[in-house]
Amino acid sequence: MMIYKIFRDAEWRELRAKGETLGAPVDIADGYVHFSTATQAAETAAKHFADEDNLWLLGLEADALGDALKWEPSRGGQDFPHLYRPLRLEDVQWAQPLPLEDGVHQFPAGLT
Repeated sequence: MMIYKIFRDAEWRELRAKGETLGAPVDIADGYVHFSTATQAAETAAKHFADEDNLWLLGLEADALGDALKWEPSRGGQDFPHLYRPLRLEDVQWAQPLPLEDGVHQFPAGLT
């Protein structure tokens, strides 16, 4: 199963440069890296990245993250994937820009 991380451009550049990251400021504050499923990603973008451009969508294989990935209740009681270790560049299966058009983030076809 694929899970998704939305990063600002600077956060994505830092991961590529350093090879690993503790995540965005909210991830560091919470002590884990937040992810979303395909059905949660658009709502996550709208709630936490409203009107932000220059974002990246990262796709990761959940099973490859092992026991460090926990599914925990969050927004609306839904289970969200949380990674309790640094996110490594090698964990990322793919990354692509997440453009903002008319105030709505444009996700890849088939994701939302």
